Amino acid sequence: MSKEKKEIERVRNMTEEERRKWERKNPKPAGQPKKSGGSCRDPTGEDKMDKTILPGVMQAVTTSSAVEPLPSSADPGLKIRPGYTSYDSYIQRQLNKTLNPKLRKIWTTRDWNRKIHVFLTFFNDLKKENLLFNSSKALCIGARMGQEVEALKRVGVSDSIGIDLVPSPPLVMKGDFHHQPFDDETFDFEFSNVFDHALYPDKFVDEIQRTLKPGGVCVLHVALSRRSDKYSANDLFSVEPLKKMFKRAELVHVRIVDGFGLDTEVVFRKN
Repeated sequence: MSKEKKEIERVRNMTEEERRKWERKNPKPAGQPKKSGGSCRDPTGEDKMDKTILPGVMQAVTTSSAVEPLPSSADPGLKIRPGYTSYDSYIQRQLNKTLNPKLRKIWTTRDWNRKIHVFLTFFNDLKKENLLFNSSKALCIGARMGQEVEALKRVGVSDSIGIDLVPSPPLVMKGDFHHQPFDDETFDFEFSNVFDHALYPDKFVDEIQRTLKPGGVCVLHVALSRRSDKYSANDLFSVEPLKKMFKRAELVHVRIVDGFGLDTEVVFRKN
């Protein structure tokens, strides 16, 4: 790994305090807008993070992905949403939601127990079907504040962790689901309800297949009969694109669920 890439990776994994110190030593070039210190409104009226937030993280993402071509899909069952000019702009849009103070307050208060209760039902059903075990090493992808991780621990799966662009210790560590920060064949079980947020769905799936152990189970909750929220990066219209992308896994089942606007559970087992 080059010196530049090592520095990028180091910045991306900094704590908030480390990042502030780094930014003081590495001021933004002249001509870039100053941080406003507040939020602005998007056309829907929702609070939106200032575009200069976390400049260290954004600089690292921009540098590391500048040569990466923007995605497209020829599959009629999967459409990439337009409007992203770079991976930088995609990450910023995701951070606008994840760092929204009003949403974070909701996620940690009135939504906390409600979501844990729903996840408990999902995971208990998977345990009854021998798709999840107390001994499983589990990962929740795009776990935000960590409700699904907490639910896994409550059903007995103690070795569980989540990843998200913004960490929420101790349940969720920092990680980009397009580039999971784990070794090959690490997990027995991976769960995600954020497939629609993947700008590169094939990379999202490839990383799951890479980090799952042989025989490991992946559970995805997706929206097929309705469109997901405005922060989604893709729209899925059938399970066929998923079946094509999971080249190293077999389909276990597809069933209807009611999971926070997501209507379908798709389960794969790695060969």
